[in-house]
Amino acid sequence: MEKERFYYDNKIVKMFLWATILWGVVGMLVGLLVALLFVFPGLLEFTGSDNAISWLSFGRLRPLHTNAVIFAFVGNGIFLGIYYSTQRLLKTRMFNDVLSRIHFWGWQAIIVAAAITLPLGLTSSKEYAELEWPIDIAVVLIWVVFAINLFGTILKRRQRHIYVAIWFYIATVITIAVLYIFNNLEMPVSAFKSYSVYSGVQDALVQWWYGHNAVAFFLTTPVLGLMYYFVPKVANRPVYSYRLSIIHFWTLIFLYIWAGPHHLLYTALPEWAQNLGTVFSVMLIFPSWGGMINGLLTLRGAWDKVRENPVLKFFVVAITGYGMATFEGPMLSFKNLNAIGHYTDWIVGHVHIGALAWNGFMIAGIVYWVAEKIWKTPLYSKKLANTHFWLGTLGILFYAIPLYVAGFTQAFMWKQFNPDGTLVYGNFLETVTQVIPMYAMRAIGGTLYLTGFVLLAINIFKTAKAGSTVEDELAEAAPLKKISGRRVAGEGFHTWLERKTVLFTILTTVAILIGGLVEIVPLILVKSNIPTIESVKPYTPLELEGRDIYIREGCNNCHSQMIRPFRSEVERYGEYSKAGEFVYDFPFLWGSRRTGPDVHRIGGKYNDNWHFNHMLDPRSTSPGSIMPRYSWLIKNDMNASNLESKMEGLVALGVPYTPERISGAKQELLSQAKEIENNLRQDPEYVKNYGSSNIENKEIVALIAYLQRLGTDIKANNTALK
Repeated sequence: MEKERFYYDNKIVKMFLWATILWGVVGMLVGLLVALLFVFPGLLEFTGSDNAISWLSFGRLRPLHTNAVIFAFVGNGIFLGIYYSTQRLLKTRMFNDVLSRIHFWGWQAIIVAAAITLPLGLTSSKEYAELEWPIDIAVVLIWVVFAINLFGTILKRRQRHIYVAIWFYIATVITIAVLYIFNNLEMPVSAFKSYSVYSGVQDALVQWWYGHNAVAFFLTTPVLGLMYYFVPKVANRPVYSYRLSIIHFWTLIFLYIWAGPHHLLYTALPEWAQNLGTVFSVMLIFPSWGGMINGLLTLRGAWDKVRENPVLKFFVVAITGYGMATFEGPMLSFKNLNAIGHYTDWIVGHVHIGALAWNGFMIAGIVYWVAEKIWKTPLYSKKLANTHFWLGTLGILFYAIPLYVAGFTQAFMWKQFNPDGTLVYGNFLETVTQVIPMYAMRAIGGTLYLTGFVLLAINIFKTAKAGSTVEDELAEAAPLKKISGRRVAGEGFHTWLERKTVLFTILTTVAILIGGLVEIVPLILVKSNIPTIESVKPYTPLELEGRDIYIREGCNNCHSQMIRPFRSEVERYGEYSKAGEFVYDFPFLWGSRRTGPDVHRIGGKYNDNWHFNHMLDPRSTSPGSIMPRYSWLIKNDMNASNLESKMEGLVALGVPYTPERISGAKQELLSQAKEIENNLRQDPEYVKNYGSSNIENKEIVALIAYLQRLGTDIKANNTALK
């Protein structure tokens, strides 16, 4: 049969390659800055400007860092690899050049929008899904563009069977669409403010169904697809086992979607949902390690190449990091280990093994290899690439190991009791100051890793400068000959399925939907899962404004609002948290880490002046604290212009505000604010410094109102929080 000539689109690959490098440097720089704030909490106060300090506070920078690394760096790296490999695997140019460019520029615009809005405090607060509703809509639209382009390319292919890498790309496109849409269903109340349509326990389950599987289907499945293409290609070896690839793919996508609840063990989530998460998380180790084994054994007989080729070095450490992270995840789903690890820095170390080793090194290797291909020249310096490899590897070790030490230190200090039944470390700050040296080592590790990546940027720039102008690459292949849809003699079932793209996609969709439907639908529809507590009432208008300020400042990045039923936590914080207490929390704010103490029962434990002084200068009330100061809250006027819209939006979500209460909301807000100001005036020091100020309309008053409300809806054992 006569072959057809066509051109691979290398220009779109080049665009994503440069974007990967740019956002990699930016994301890692922000990460290093965040790490340094743990060691030098006043690092950014040199500006003297409250607004500048607020934009650069930890609570706003942390989501900027995670979004920059996940969606900007890794996202662009994934698209780089997919656009390069898909064309060659399917023997065709991408479906539509215009769609490719819309995808690229749309994705970069979303990243820039995130980089602007997150430091401004425009956030939904959901982990890995902090972007507000207009940007969420843009994400969905650009994802649809990407999906049309990918599936259009698959349908016009010249290769009969879709290779294993394409399976993982299909699963990624379908699952991320489902996860992102359902997790980000929200009620807009203004141009950049919305409330999740789910509340409390339901919101927590949906969020971690998304959060866990964003890691699974954005940071794992597409990168596995890249592994299945680039590792054999660079090593010039076939994939170790085709059969293992099949088992790996189907078991992974089916099991992964069930595992989200393991992030919520010992919380107010119903026990049945927690147990489902544990069971499926433990099973996940088998397909995950099957993929790791398949990747590493593909290099059998090629270890001499590994020693000589820096790209293969990156791949080996990346796949090993994947194996470590996917062993640790199932282990952390065991309740006895989760009780130790959850809310500690152990989890941060665990996450960064995946991010730095698996994602970072896999993408680095791909960038090095693709650069040589599209610029048609050898890499500028293998020595520089090897230096990057060793700096990056040391950086991973210096980053992760101290955080493991910090995590165990925190967990055991939190749980130690004296013979008389009191906590050995009753003051939470004792556990913070103990691990600061570990934070300093983490910052050193981050510096090493970033330095290595800067070397990559220099190396690629020099390679591009020495190489040819990137042109579309001429290729040829025979057109795909139509054959019967039935299985032919000797054709296995999966081989047949690989040429039935639509059916393959449908089966993939069914596999990923089953787990989500089984876990989420009963929790939303069956009211008995969340027992009603009559004493729990909606927030007052002032408390609602304070809660939104709490969200804006990212306080949930450091403080949890979930007291687990452990003796140590009840003794330290008060009565453990109940599911019915969160029915009016849109969104939930349980948090995933305790850099500071849990605040679910903080209401009434301190007077208003303590909170005022704590926000003005945390070290004045808590010597040794690494919490940033929030002096701008005392200067900024409260903006309640959207108060009625917020309350009306919450009414649509089921909060029982009456029309009369909404119409009188601003008067109610002012009345409660005056009460708090009167309380503040009981302190002579406050009167001396702020006696002539009209502080009742300042943001600090709203935040104090919210904090004083927390945990007071039920009669609880509110022991003093230290």
